[in-house]
Amino acid sequence: MALTFRKSFRILPGVRLNINRRSWSVTSGGGMGPRHTTSSTGRRTTSMDLPGPFGWRRTTRSKSRRG
Repeated sequence: MALTFRKSFRILPGVRLNINRRSWSVTSGGGMGPRHTTSSTGRRTTSMDLPGPFGWRRTTRSKSRRG
């Protein structure tokens, strides 16, 4: 069984700082509207919960990755 590390902190109302073993990300929004997540690895995700068992998600990655 693999060990994982993941922690989420609420830094402002509607804004979370998420930390895991390899990167960190900031998530804002949610509730009744879209949720936007930006990761330290250059990944950007916009997602939204829809009525019923449906959801929508779009993920993009930046072209230049800082090394």
